[in-house]
Amino acid sequence: MPRFPRVAFPRVAFSRVDIPRLSILLAALGACTIVALYAGAGSAKPMAQWNMLDIAAEGSIALMACAWFVIVLRSRPQGRATTLLACGLAGLMLGTLAHCMDALFSVAVGQHWHHLVDSGITLAGMAGLTWGLLSWRKEQLRVSEHTQKREHLFRGHRSFDHLTQVADADYLRDQLSIAYASGKGDCSILMLDIDSFHLVNRDYGQREGDRVLQAVTHVLLLNLRSTDLLCRYAGDRFAVLLPHTPADIVQALGHQLRRAVGSLRHHTQHSGQPLMPTVRYTFRSVDAEPRQLLKELNRSLERRMPYQQGSDDASGVAVAI
Repeated sequence: MPRFPRVAFPRVAFSRVDIPRLSILLAALGACTIVALYAGAGSAKPMAQWNMLDIAAEGSIALMACAWFVIVLRSRPQGRATTLLACGLAGLMLGTLAHCMDALFSVAVGQHWHHLVDSGITLAGMAGLTWGLLSWRKEQLRVSEHTQKREHLFRGHRSFDHLTQVADADYLRDQLSIAYASGKGDCSILMLDIDSFHLVNRDYGQREGDRVLQAVTHVLLLNLRSTDLLCRYAGDRFAVLLPHTPADIVQALGHQLRRAVGSLRHHTQHSGQPLMPTVRYTFRSVDAEPRQLLKELNRSLERRMPYQQGSDDASGVAVAI
């Protein structure tokens, strides 16, 4: 059979879309639609019938919700909590605007669409705002836990890596020696390596490579327990000391960390296309002298193939050595 050439479809760079500006434009379009709907389907009330107190109150709420909407979009990073907060505030703004239009225009008797418009949009906005606040609270709890881990690191007077601000290889070896000397055998170590990291330094420079390392460190910290110890072992290689953790839990955590890093989209300073780093990992129980243990873990990592995003192939899953 004849072989047909492959057709390479261009990838759309969604990172170049200005999400805050687009959201503001959509909200403005929604506000114009509501004003046009009331102006077209209703008739303007005489000024003598205006309830100035209601108009002032509802108009003020709409303006404040609009201001909060813009502030949230401009001051917060993109994410689920930001999207929910912005959608909720936009709904509150449009709902109160519809209430204000209801005070300026009269709708024919028997038509109830305006009640559905103002009440429905307002309720949807309040629901979205509530959901966004819950997501923001969850986000803040994780950030606080992250901060506590860092404070615990410095208060413990540990030696730390200056770039990633986590414990370094010397501290890892000290803790491995303590765990091995205890003889309990209930401590495990998980080692991770960023795939093809040398290409980042080659293509984008060492400064951008350092930013990638810092971003990966943040992702790892946010997905670890408060009792786990994250260390930068060497270069693009990290180690996690996991006390009182059986092998099945260690493997599940390794898979979770790999998926978390795989979801990272790192935007470089000189390219619109985001970098999508991946990691591979291996693990074992702390049942050997630290130097030999680290040597075997490094050898195991070097034998593993780089992880391919979107693949659930079992070859990408590490096993204990």
